[in-house]
Amino acid sequence: MSDTVRDVISAILVLLGATMCFAAGIGIIRFPDVLSRLHAATKPQIFGLIAIMVDVALNNSTIGTITLIIAIVVFQSLTAPVVAHLVARAAYDSHRVRIDVLIVDELGTRPD
Repeated sequence: MSDTVRDVISAILVLLGATMCFAAGIGIIRFPDVLSRLHAATKPQIFGLIAIMVDVALNNSTIGTITLIIAIVVFQSLTAPVVAHLVARAAYDSHRVRIDVLIVDELGTRPD
């Protein structure tokens, strides 16, 4: 792959990753409730991280770098949804979630 093509792909990946991370930050600030903010904090942030990590792998494709990138993406992809679930559950249990906007309340009645 020529350097020009690699630079263009690199610029696109970095721009995509930065845009996704920026969208996550805007979503955290602008969304009205806890559950919407958690969605904004996890999904775009993971996709932005993956785009940046693919760029790093493209520019530095050694075994050590690829292994580290895979570990970063796997652990971030595993921990972000778990943390979001725990925060959502804590918000639900502490009456910080608006029940009227939920389509289905799978947790049933709130503990009082």
